[in-house]
Amino acid sequence: MSRPLLLIATLAALALPSVALAQDRQPASAETRATYDRMDPLSRSLFWQQESEINPADPVAGVRLAQALRELGQFDQAVQAADKVLVVQPDNAEAMIELGRAHIARGQAFYGIAALERARDLLTGDWRPWSLLGVAYQQVRREADAQVAWAEGLRLSPDNPSILSNMAMVRLTSGDLPGAEALLRRAAAHPQAGLQVKQNLALVLGLSGNLGEAETILRRELPPQVADRNLAWIRERAAGPVTADSGRTWQSLQ
Repeated sequence: MSRPLLLIATLAALALPSVALAQDRQPASAETRATYDRMDPLSRSLFWQQESEINPADPVAGVRLAQALRELGQFDQAVQAADKVLVVQPDNAEAMIELGRAHIARGQAFYGIAALERARDLLTGDWRPWSLLGVAYQQVRREADAQVAWAEGLRLSPDNPSILSNMAMVRLTSGDLPGAEALLRRAAAHPQAGLQVKQNLALVLGLSGNLGEAETILRRELPPQVADRNLAWIRERAAGPVTADSGRTWQSLQ
């Protein structure tokens, strides 16, 4: 059973010189790296895997690889990639954040909490660890701690759409569709709301039976074929009960 991806890797993308066999085994230029960071998860995973093989001690490559693997649904591999970075750089907060995301996505948030708490302490004033800690605490039934974490995240970044979206997806997995929809409408109205926030709103609307509005959002934000796949995914799940897997398989964490 497939899950939605923003794009499917094309043969043309895979054939680009920097992803082809690296004959000189030299790291890619900053420009090439920036180009691949804008591509789909499969292309990014192949590229960053190559960069990690060229220099296993490259923390940027390791973190980007972990992110791409998580977006592909390869959660165990994402954990391994982030862990490898922390072996080389134990205080790499970006790797800690990605490790936390991967553990949450695989449904084992308990194992990511220590890394996220360490990232929180290292990145003073950064809302991201607080946002993810809220999700992790909620997953391990530490509801009061989750509310404190989200409140602090919103204090640092008022009305942050990513925090609101993460809060909403937790509501979704607990079956609170109206609560999730209210938070996501608030998040989507924010000027800095990204594509994932809008896709999350479409998901909740679809699961609530409002497929018309969900389709309108997806067709406005995504290419036709990608919108079709996402709509098919939503319709399939709208026919059954909402479960904790509904949010995780949609890949909604930010």
